[in-house]
Amino acid sequence: MDAAIAQIVTVTSASPERAAQYLQLADGDPGSAIMLYFESNGADPSGDPSSYSAPPPPPPASSRPGGTGNAQDPIDIDDGTVSDDNDPQITGFRKVGGSEGSALPQTRGSTFDADAEYARRLQEEMYGGGGGQGPGGEEEIRAPIARQSETLLGPGADAGPLDERDIPAHVMQQMRRMQNRRGNQAQPGIFNQRPAASIWTDRDDAVVEPDILAESTGGASESSSRSNMLAKMFQPPWDLMYKGGWDSAREEGREELKWLLVNIQDGSVFDCQVLNRDLWKNPSVVDTIRENFLFLQYSKDDIRADQYLQYYFQDHSNPDLYPHIAIVDPRTGEQVKVWSAEVPKAGDFLMQLHEFLDRYSLSSHARNPVAKRKSEAQKPKSVDQMTEEEQLERAMQASLAAQPENATKTVLEDPDELTRSVGDMDGKGKSVKQNAASMTVVENGDDTSSTPSPFSLIPSDCPHQEPAAGNDVTRIQFRHPAGRIIRRFATSDLVRRIFEWLKSEPLEGKEGVAFELVSMGKNLMDLADQTIEQAGLKNGTVMIEFLEA
Repeated sequence: MDAAIAQIVTVTSASPERAAQYLQLADGDPGSAIMLYFESNGADPSGDPSSYSAPPPPPPASSRPGGTGNAQDPIDIDDGTVSDDNDPQITGFRKVGGSEGSALPQTRGSTFDADAEYARRLQEEMYGGGGGQGPGGEEEIRAPIARQSETLLGPGADAGPLDERDIPAHVMQQMRRMQNRRGNQAQPGIFNQRPAASIWTDRDDAVVEPDILAESTGGASESSSRSNMLAKMFQPPWDLMYKGGWDSAREEGREELKWLLVNIQDGSVFDCQVLNRDLWKNPSVVDTIRENFLFLQYSKDDIRADQYLQYYFQDHSNPDLYPHIAIVDPRTGEQVKVWSAEVPKAGDFLMQLHEFLDRYSLSSHARNPVAKRKSEAQKPKSVDQMTEEEQLERAMQASLAAQPENATKTVLEDPDELTRSVGDMDGKGKSVKQNAASMTVVENGDDTSSTPSPFSLIPSDCPHQEPAAGNDVTRIQFRHPAGRIIRRFATSDLVRRIFEWLKSEPLEGKEGVAFELVSMGKNLMDLADQTIEQAGLKNGTVMIEFLEA
């Protein structure tokens, strides 16, 4: 113990009694006692400030032992023997006002305050002390750029080694933090559900549906039984949604020949929630999407939607444009069809999907429809380019639009509509001439060959009577150059019945003209002896293609 006290006294110049006190606080460790002494400026551990004993001042230069740098052997600062340790170009140390007042104290007993004061003076000399110029009239050097850091993968260092199944959950947590920093992220709830961590990973028996629902709604589903019922009713189609990013969806769509079906939602627009309730839970719609599309549903403030919003939906902040549904070609990135500012009924939406699949294909050998007319949407003139009459008319229109009864909703133009023109309803790139060449019939359905064609054998005196609505009855949409019509058929009716109806009740101006019926890329004449349900025409769309010369 005496040796430890002597060591503390030698280093700190403290009294033996004070050294013993610090040694006792440090549990007998002299190193810790010395550090504790300097950190507390040698204060009395008992708390009496009057007992503070400052270290003795350094001895005068004349009493120092002989050697380099003492009174007997002085060093001339201006001679050539100065070492690199005193070189201002190396240490950054400069004289202040020609004096040597900023020299580094050489006594080992310097206190913490003296060290801090020296560091402050050194900083002022090297970086400038807050004035316009530093010492010696030099220009002030700006402060270093503040360090910034962000976590690429959360939640933090305490996560430990990440299992492959845990990575999506941690990525999702980090994305949520980034969304919250945006300032416009709505809180999760019944009508603004967020994907739970277990949704993006393989579920096990320990994960139950109520837990997923509670996590995705932020606990709102557990407030009452009615809240739980509404949360289930308006729950997004997690199982249907594609779980990757935009680039990976395009790559997978190219490989599997699937279109990208994108739904952008605004949590403040109730029609978007209606899609989750009515459209994305319809079994027929779900089956069609699973077979032919990759479904991506994003909230407008989701960072995963940034790329889509930037290129396809720049005006996403306008609530009048919601709900927003679009189909994108994964090969070219072209937006080929858009539903804007409407909530399509499940039956109509399904028919439109089938019609789209009839007209478009991802096959490398198919020729998809191209725009045959210019867009009717015109870019509005700026006010400074308008005449006085046009400015007056614009002001009147704005005034009328401010009234709810006269307000009109802005909608995005559907690119698919630009490919349509009267007399052209080709499916999957087939031309009318190609269809005519493949048939052996002429006007009025008469066959010029020795063998009658299947079309010519269909009677033209069997008009159709629509059955009453019921479980065994379906609606079929028929698209033709002049528009569309919808008829009801029994699911047990043969496909031949559709040909008989159209030959018995031809469309206006098409009396006696031969035609083809195409659905999902298949010629229905080949399926004439199958039932409507077997041919997959239930709630489907059929293209009528007239074989005119």
